[in-house]
Amino acid sequence: MTRSNRPFLVPAALGALGLALLAVVLGASGSEPEGRRPRVVLAQDEGVDGAARPARPTAVTAAGSPGALDPLDPSHQRLAAAYSAAHRGVSMLVMVDGRTVFEDYPNGGSAGEAHELASGTKSFWGVAAAAATADGILSLDEPVSRTLPEWRTDPGKARVTIRQLLSLTSGLDGGRVARPPTYADAVARPLTAAPGARFSYGPVPFQVFGELLRRKLEPRGEDPVAYLDRRILGPIGARHGAWRHGPDGNPQMPSGASLTARDWARFGELVRLGGTWQGKVVVPRALLQQCLEGTAANPMYGLTWWLNRPIDEALRSSIRQLRGATDVRPGAPGLPDDLVMAAGLGKQRLYVSRSLKMVVVRQADGLLRALLTGDRTGFTDTGFLSRLLLGRAVDPADP
Repeated sequence: MTRSNRPFLVPAALGALGLALLAVVLGASGSEPEGRRPRVVLAQDEGVDGAARPARPTAVTAAGSPGALDPLDPSHQRLAAAYSAAHRGVSMLVMVDGRTVFEDYPNGGSAGEAHELASGTKSFWGVAAAAATADGILSLDEPVSRTLPEWRTDPGKARVTIRQLLSLTSGLDGGRVARPPTYADAVARPLTAAPGARFSYGPVPFQVFGELLRRKLEPRGEDPVAYLDRRILGPIGARHGAWRHGPDGNPQMPSGASLTARDWARFGELVRLGGTWQGKVVVPRALLQQCLEGTAANPMYGLTWWLNRPIDEALRSSIRQLRGATDVRPGAPGLPDDLVMAAGLGKQRLYVSRSLKMVVVRQADGLLRALLTGDRTGFTDTGFLSRLLLGRAVDPADP
């Protein structure tokens, strides 16, 4: 079953008055009943590899000393779950060393419901590109124009690589969030910056990658989602629910997927393990690791993954998503330095930390509300993770 957020895309014809009225309605219906408590399920004997219950890990802090970050403390888990539920959360799952140690499905959520990931979908494609490189389908540093001949006549586009496309440094303007164009429209968009010079977040580069991958896979009789299913999700025992398609009939690459918390956590565990699953290589580690390396234009974004990496403050302030969509920053209390994240509208989150041997999923309702309010739900990454790992709330500005 798929948890539907289908009124997610706002029709362009909806005027300002209509939006205001809709926001009022959503605001009136969005509060939680007083005294409501989340349903908590502890699943400490369930794992993906049959391993024994994990020992408590430690993480290295920015100062280089072991930190008391503990995702296994039940009181920490309950504190984080209550925080998530109070901010429209519908699922929370904590996995440590391959074993699910905590699950929570409040506010009508359930373990069997596939929930829309919004832009959390994007992070599949860096891993899929790494797999496609291993399969000889593409090379990350090959020009996009090798597959899209219509780019060869534009001197700027002719230089754009697949790596730049997926690190959002191609020179294409990212476009409007939650409004993915058709593949053809995305391919026709002009560059607005030199390749590699600027980070620009949005759906356009992912739709271009969709067209590139579609053409490369066409001789094999697959589309991008079928390839993802066969090469990545199938081998780890995960599957997606509904996948949004555009008016051109193609799967939406930046925001189309719906997954259960358990299946999304399996994908996170594959990344934590460096591309292996139950002893078998799904994606070569060296290729997958390239997804977790930032760029000069944005050290906090790799190939479709957000990274907790040092960044110049002036550069950070110039990137809108780092000003408002997340408060993750190196050295923040409660955040492991090696944290990587898939993130979507409405604060859909997949957190991975190898030092803590940890994967955490957090999903929430209200995608339309988040779109109307600029994703200002009150939920913060630091607020959530500090409760889970430290057992206390930490303000993002705390030293």
